[in-house]
Amino acid sequence: MAPPPEPAETNSEGEHRMTQQFAERAVNVAPTGARNADLSDLVRILEEGQHRKLDVIAPASALRMRGGNVQVEGVESQLTTSGVTRVDGIYRPTAVADEGISDKLRIPLAYLRRMRAENVPLLDENVNAWLREEPGRRFMLRAFRGDDAPGAAPGEGVARALLSDSYKLMDNLDMLLAALDGLKQSGHPTRVTGCDLTDRRMYVRVESEEVATQARNLLRGYRSPFDGRSGDELPMIFAGFVISNSEVGSGAYTVTPRAVIRVCGNGLTMTKDVMRAVHLGGKQDEGVVSWSGQTQRKTLELITSKTSDAVRTFLSREYVEAKVRELEAAAGKPLEEPTKTIEHVTKSLSIGAEAKDMILSHFIRGGQMTAGGVMQAVTSTAQTLTDADQAASLEALAVPALTAAAAHG
Repeated sequence: MAPPPEPAETNSEGEHRMTQQFAERAVNVAPTGARNADLSDLVRILEEGQHRKLDVIAPASALRMRGGNVQVEGVESQLTTSGVTRVDGIYRPTAVADEGISDKLRIPLAYLRRMRAENVPLLDENVNAWLREEPGRRFMLRAFRGDDAPGAAPGEGVARALLSDSYKLMDNLDMLLAALDGLKQSGHPTRVTGCDLTDRRMYVRVESEEVATQARNLLRGYRSPFDGRSGDELPMIFAGFVISNSEVGSGAYTVTPRAVIRVCGNGLTMTKDVMRAVHLGGKQDEGVVSWSGQTQRKTLELITSKTSDAVRTFLSREYVEAKVRELEAAAGKPLEEPTKTIEHVTKSLSIGAEAKDMILSHFIRGGQMTAGGVMQAVTSTAQTLTDADQAASLEALAVPALTAAAAHG
């Protein structure tokens, strides 16, 4: 399992600041990103990005690396619903796009990153040499245009991803609206409690306070590391889930059940029960990608149906109570040497040194000297991370951390 990236700050002042941002549901909005945004902010950002998107199927002969940027040349402009779409231009790769170039051309990623940092001409030479090997091979380039004006040349745009020509477009805005329709059709009272958007993925957290259960054994002796409130006094867990999607090949559309602990806001994601829809389709014709209304409608109807089914499954008291019982069986295991156990857990799950130190600090403040305390420390640490991908990766390790801590003792 790949390690979660290292957190940006580890000192107490920085950690408190990040925690405060989370508690206030602050919005940290980049042009195409957000952390702990509300639903309306997420929709606005997605809508703003939608008209800048450019998706094209291009042969290797139309692509080259120039000055570390992707140059597209010789792809015919096409008439779309928004006017004439011009493709040729320069696109600055994101880290995700570099990963796609590495994968598709089988250039080791560490070497590609080193060339980008230390020798860009060598990067150009390597990439272009491998593109020339198979000039007829086709790729999907997902990009943002550099100029919003219809029909304008893109100038320097952004290369978001280099993907297979059979990649199925399932854009965040479409997926979100279909999922919200599924929530509505389920008839179940829910609320969106926070949204994240990164270059890789969209995350939308949903909770239902009407589906709650007590978890006294799971929270016995636990204190919130944020404000010291007691799990013995507030032993409630709410049902919920997280909706996630990637537009750039970083995973499927998923709905993952997520229990939320009231006393601290920790989220426990149950990744083994995830519902997913993958981004695989048939080969596409060359040129600008434009999906037919019928194809798009069928995809969105499927997403709406799957989301509605997930709501009925995950937002049931029976489901939540069964999951709590599973966790309680391991969570009560006392730890004789907590520091050694956390060392073992973080090493076995490939969690970095800085994150390990934060987890230990949260474990101590939580006051629960059990395997369950390790699980809580992982999830509360995840809350403090400003990078949403880091936070999601770490939170997904909470239940495995519980299992590892209980086995180690």
